[in-house]
Amino acid sequence: MALDSMTLDIVATMVAALLGAMLLHFGRQENTPALRWWGAAYVLGAVAIALWTLIGELYGEVVSLFLSSIGLIATAMVWNAARVFHGKPARVPGLVLGATVWIASGMLLDASAQALRLTIGAAIVVIYAMLTAAELWQERRRTLHKRWPALIVPVMHGFVLMLPILLGNMLRDSDGAFAAAWVTIFSIELVLYAVGTVFVIFMLVSERIVSAHKRAATTDPLTGLLNRRGFAESCAQLIEREAREQRPVSVLIFDIDHFKSINDRFGHAEGDEVLKLFANVVVNNLRLTDLSGRIGGEEFAALLPCSIEEAMVAAERVREAFAASGVVCEDKPVDTTVSIGVAGGPGGTDLDVLLAAADTALYKAKRSGRNRVEASAELPLSLDRYRRQRAAAAASLPQSGEAVLSS
Repeated sequence: MALDSMTLDIVATMVAALLGAMLLHFGRQENTPALRWWGAAYVLGAVAIALWTLIGELYGEVVSLFLSSIGLIATAMVWNAARVFHGKPARVPGLVLGATVWIASGMLLDASAQALRLTIGAAIVVIYAMLTAAELWQERRRTLHKRWPALIVPVMHGFVLMLPILLGNMLRDSDGAFAAAWVTIFSIELVLYAVGTVFVIFMLVSERIVSAHKRAATTDPLTGLLNRRGFAESCAQLIEREAREQRPVSVLIFDIDHFKSINDRFGHAEGDEVLKLFANVVVNNLRLTDLSGRIGGEEFAALLPCSIEEAMVAAERVREAFAASGVVCEDKPVDTTVSIGVAGGPGGTDLDVLLAAADTALYKAKRSGRNRVEASAELPLSLDRYRRQRAAAAASLPQSGEAVLSS
C-alpha cells in the first residue's frame, strides 16, 4: 500500500503528541524541567503538523508560512531543552530567531524562489539539530561510548534533511519525481528521529538519576564529604592508580577532641555545625587530588597521594586552621581542636593497613594531650596484631565518653 503525505503527516502528528505527553508526564513526576521542555516541544510540533496538514493550504500561503514557523519554534525548544538539561539557561531569542528568519524569507522572496525558501527552512532545522547535538555531546558525566547516540541521532537528522538540497543541482529533478520521493523518505525519517530522540533523552535522564542515587549512597548528608563506603571505594581506585606509577600514599585520621562534651553543653544542633565546620576546614586545607570522608561520628579520614612527610605538613595545616576557627555558642567560646594520626606507605599498600597504622598514631596523639599530629612509626605486620594492640591502647586511654574509631 502506497503511503501518501496525508497518511504520513497523521502518523507523525500522533507519534509526536504521544511522545510529548509521555515526556510531560515524566517531567512532572520526576520534577525535571528539561523533560517538560522536551515534552512541550513535541506537543507543539504535533500541533504544528496537524494544523499545517488540515488548514495550511485552505487559508493561503501566509497562514501556511506562520504554521510551519511553529514547527521551527518546536525544534528550537528541543535545543533549549538540551541546554536546560545541562543546567544552562534557556535562550529565548534563539527560540524565535529561526522562525523569524523563515517568515522573513517567505515574505521577501518571490514565490518562484520556492527551492531557495525550502533550502533556508532546511538550513534552520539543521542548525538547531547541530546545536542540540553539541549540547548533548557536552555532557561530561558519561563515557564516550555512552555519549555517541546523543550526537549521531541529531546529526543523521540534519544529514537526511540537507541531502536533497546538496543533490538537487546534480540530479536536475525537472519532473519533480525525486522531490516527491524524498518527501516520503523524510516524513518517515522524521518519525524515526522523534522516537530516537526520546530514546536518547531517557538514556541521559536515567543515567543521571542512577548517578544521583550513587552519589547519595556514597555521600555523608551532613557534611557533603564521602561516607565510609564512598571513601573506601574512591581510595581503592586512587591507591591502584598510584601503585601503577609507584608513588607513595598517606592516610590521615582525624578525631575531634572532646566532641561529646560539645554536644552535652550546647546540644546536637551545635555539634552538627562543628562537624560541618571541620569538614570545610579539611576540604579547604587539602588539595583537590586528596580524598576526604567522614567515617564515623566525629571521625574523618583523608587519603593523600604523597609521602608521609608531606602528609604531616597537610595535617598540621588542618589542625591549626580548625583550632583558629573561633567558634562561639551562647556567648561562650567552643574549643575546636583535633587529634590527627598519620601513616604512609608505598604505592599499592592496602587501605586497611594504612588506616590501622594511622589509628595507632591517633591513639598516641590522644595519650599525649590531644590537639596534635602524630605519625605512625611503621605499618602493622597484620591487622589481627593491630587489633590486639589497639584494644590494649584503648584500655589504657583515659575514658572521656568519646567514641573511638571502629575497625
